Amino acid sequence: MPRAALLIFTDLDGSLLDHHSYSWAPASAWLAQLRRANIPLIINSSKTRAEVSALSAELGTSDAPCVVENGAAILLPPRWRQQQEGAVVTLGADIGHIRRVLAELRAQGFAFEGFGDVTPQRVAEWTGLPLPKAKLAWQREATEPLLWHENEQRLEAFTQALAQHQLTTVRGGRFVHVVAKDVDKGRALIWLKARYSTLFGHQCRCLALGDGANDIAMLSAADMPVLIRNDASRVQLPRELKARCYLTLQSGPTGWCEGLDHWLRKV
Repeated sequence: MPRAALLIFTDLDGSLLDHHSYSWAPASAWLAQLRRANIPLIINSSKTRAEVSALSAELGTSDAPCVVENGAAILLPPRWRQQQEGAVVTLGADIGHIRRVLAELRAQGFAFEGFGDVTPQRVAEWTGLPLPKAKLAWQREATEPLLWHENEQRLEAFTQALAQHQLTTVRGGRFVHVVAKDVDKGRALIWLKARYSTLFGHQCRCLALGDGANDIAMLSAADMPVLIRNDASRVQLPRELKARCYLTLQSGPTGWCEGLDHWLRKV
């Protein structure tokens, strides 16, 4: 493993990927530069293992770990594993447990639709993904995205009800994600930073880029945080984070490049 002093963690939708076209073309030059410099680019996304595994191969980042389903699981390539460790480290809850709880709460009158309630075709309509990719997004293992059909006050009540089952909600760009408590993208970043130090014998700094409320924990845990402009969802940062976080003027992968330009200039 190269003795890099930097790890880069990135959200996908609305960050490295355009929110509408899912293209990363504007970031191609930076991606190539990071590969040449042997700097690991670690996907940290609400997407599923099936989605991220395919996308990582397309991006050329298969030799780096990936964090999936909002920090609920970490996919480890061989060089990042300890002896007799498998390819997946699970930090979250089982999808069966989550969906049983959701069924109870729907019976209590809360109005929402989850991925487990619909077909992959419906997920394709919600997300704009082509059907083959929607099928990958539909394969949940540890979190459930919901379309919320009520107001914010009811969402607060829903979140309080979930807490009785050791679950909570995080807001993404389009969906409300139901996840296990104490699981988030920031915890996964901290876990991987410690694993890097253990395996490769030295400390590293972390740069993180995201555009949604579910990225706040990741940005807070990073040494160099970047909040990418998101006109559809204004993210309110904690005061301490806002003071040290770079806020991009551009959105999507163009804003992603802007954030790297700000912190790294040249690798």
